[in-house]
Amino acid sequence: MLNGQKDSLMEIRSEHSLIGRLPFFYGWIIVVAGTAGLIMTQPGQSPVLSIFTDAFIEDLNISRSLTSTLFTIGTVVGGLTLTFWGEQIDRRGPRKMVGVISALLGASCFYMALVQNGAMLGVGYVLLRMLGASALMLVSNNVINQWWVAHRGKMAGLSGVIFSLVGMGVFTNLVHWLLQHFAWRTTYAILGAMELVLMLPLGLFLFRDRPEDYGLRPDGQGKPGERAASKEQPRGGWTRAEAIRTPAVWTAATSLTATAALATGLYFHMTSMFESQGLSSKVAAAVYLPISLTSALVKLGSGYLADRVPIRILLAAGLVAMSGALGLAQKLSQVPLVILYGLALGLSDGITGTVSSVIWADCYGRQHLGSIAGLAATLTRVSSALGPLPLALAFDASGGYEIALKIGVVIPLILAVVNLMVRPPDDSASPT
Repeated sequence: MLNGQKDSLMEIRSEHSLIGRLPFFYGWIIVVAGTAGLIMTQPGQSPVLSIFTDAFIEDLNISRSLTSTLFTIGTVVGGLTLTFWGEQIDRRGPRKMVGVISALLGASCFYMALVQNGAMLGVGYVLLRMLGASALMLVSNNVINQWWVAHRGKMAGLSGVIFSLVGMGVFTNLVHWLLQHFAWRTTYAILGAMELVLMLPLGLFLFRDRPEDYGLRPDGQGKPGERAASKEQPRGGWTRAEAIRTPAVWTAATSLTATAALATGLYFHMTSMFESQGLSSKVAAAVYLPISLTSALVKLGSGYLADRVPIRILLAAGLVAMSGALGLAQKLSQVPLVILYGLALGLSDGITGTVSSVIWADCYGRQHLGSIAGLAATLTRVSSALGPLPLALAFDASGGYEIALKIGVVIPLILAVVNLMVRPPDDSASPT
């Protein structure tokens, strides 16, 4: 027993020494690993799931409204678990939790290959939305925020660029290609294998909890215990109970949830939306290229700006861009308008993606980041579940999406104005 404890202690000290003596800051490896985690959330993300929607409807003999309803239920139930996942990340650390989450996500993809009816599909949506779009994204963003403070915006932007290009661009088109050459069940089995063979070992080997655990500090500067520039909260951060008493939490969360809901609806019905206006599914798949390229460039720029301008201004800009995308979604009969639609959606995705990655750590610190970000992510996921359903109901009622899209244009504009009126807390407002 004692020998085992000694060996474990020696292993910890050896790892501590190795990471501390690297010729570069280990936070750079964290950015790579965390970004890989974000990319591997795709099996549970709306763009990838939307590619399977028509296959589900045809093969399982269910309606579009039922599919959207099941997706909504899956997103709500999966999103409600995010507070739990955030608490576990705070308690056990990102390294342990990424292993658990990756293994479960891989198993969930294999489960999807066995789906035979609507009820099983609903369970699959719960698992994929809970573990992919929610838990794996939360832990991957968390680990990057733990290792970077003064340059958090730039790291989020860099990570976001890679995520947009590889995640939305390459990964989404890879899934589309797989579906053209394999059955959808086989495609899900391949996705499950990728989670277990790639993400699981990568997360376990490269994720680390906090730089202070290895004698380092965020951004690789100074000594442990010193504050990292002006963005580090003086006492380590707000608790969740303290944070939820500030208006900024609810303003930002509402703005982000509305954007997520509207974007989810657009992605989920992308193929059908294009076909209803006379365009093919290939054009619908191709629009992900301008979306991903624009999102990548915007994330890089907004990441730089996030370290320099008030975060609420960036969030308002993302809301305005979403309103523009909803307006253009009603006019997809011409290629130039399709390109503009992709640019607007990519602009919104790029800005809000950066904002959602950094806002909670910037405003409320790192100590209880998992709990606060988990609560905000719960609200976002639950609200995003509402996105596909109004569009599906509009389509079933009128044969098109115009009514829902016209109403949707107004919502982000109102929230942009409200968001600009509420300032987030600063260090001087941090409770004692």
